[in-house]
Amino acid sequence: MSSLSMAEVLSQFGNAYADQYPYRPEQQQVVTCIRQCRTPALGYTQIYCNECKKETIQYHSCRNRHCPKCQRQASLEWREKRQRDLLPVSYFHLVFTLPHTLNGWVRLHPRELYRSLFHAAWKTLKQFAKNPKGLDGELGATVVLHTWGQKLDQHVHLHVLVPAGAWSKEKKQWHPARSTYLFPVKALSRKFRGVMVSSLRESYQRGELSCITRKNEVNEILNIVMQEKWNVYTKACHGKPERVLDYLSRYTYRIAISESRIIDANGDGVRFRWKDYRDGKQKLLRLSGVEFIRRFLQHVLPKGFMRIRHYGFLSNRYRRSKLADINEALNVSLKNEGQGKVTIVKEPSDMLPESRQIWFCCHCRSKDTYIVRQVDRFREYPRMK
Repeated sequence: MSSLSMAEVLSQFGNAYADQYPYRPEQQQVVTCIRQCRTPALGYTQIYCNECKKETIQYHSCRNRHCPKCQRQASLEWREKRQRDLLPVSYFHLVFTLPHTLNGWVRLHPRELYRSLFHAAWKTLKQFAKNPKGLDGELGATVVLHTWGQKLDQHVHLHVLVPAGAWSKEKKQWHPARSTYLFPVKALSRKFRGVMVSSLRESYQRGELSCITRKNEVNEILNIVMQEKWNVYTKACHGKPERVLDYLSRYTYRIAISESRIIDANGDGVRFRWKDYRDGKQKLLRLSGVEFIRRFLQHVLPKGFMRIRHYGFLSNRYRRSKLADINEALNVSLKNEGQGKVTIVKEPSDMLPESRQIWFCCHCRSKDTYIVRQVDRFREYPRMK
């Protein structure tokens, strides 16, 4: 368990941080939300338990996507919604990483760089999938943006989950990928690099990278990254589709650091755990309070930017109709192979996640409760019986 919450860190060192680094509007909003989350400031729900006859006050969450306290619930709700999108096939997990050479541009133009990253990764995958010598069809993908490394440093990358195959609309056929191989990684990396560099050149020509003012900087930096090796990682995810969904849900609403990793804060520093992937060991790192907050807030996304996106036959516009066609084709295919018909999991459209329907008593964990009172914003502290 964490001995220190993010709200406590922000309360302790927030003023010192603001003296050195003025908050951007979206950063200020995140700080306010985290500090007010599950406190009287956001209101409360008063619950009475028929089992133990006690009343409980449960303070409301901020539901900000950067708040450590709110992300587990968001992940569970996302998993519930995505249950019906599962296909009875294997999946692949890919990671597209932006070279650190471009980190300076990310700080200047985060929206444009992140948008180009999504575009480049999907365009690369789409072109490989349409190759007649390969899968020869349309791919589907769920893509999640992460911007951090284990030390809270800047490490921009995309996690991509892809069903192992492509859909041929013309032939009404599912073209399965090999169980351990999707696309050649080296060729994928080179293509991704070329598409991303071209996208950035076009953005600059359109005037979207206006903060880059040094003469010839764009050509210099892009020429450098074209000589670098770009990292693309791919891994087959074996097991039942439900396990794959559990796997992805851990990535979708993850934030830069969970509170369980924060050890303590004393003096002017914060200690937290991080994993060194070179040797697989957990280690401790101490940063000044100001530096810890600076690293955390650099991962606040631009307002309204979508960090989870769906492409191909999983895109929001075509998902329902195309998944129905694919499942129908897979049922026929699997039946012919003697594996029986696949049961498609469906979720009623009017059904909310259970967590939104039931209030548990924090004393006895009973579900036999009812709401006495709800207050959206704190006005007065309720009188308990």
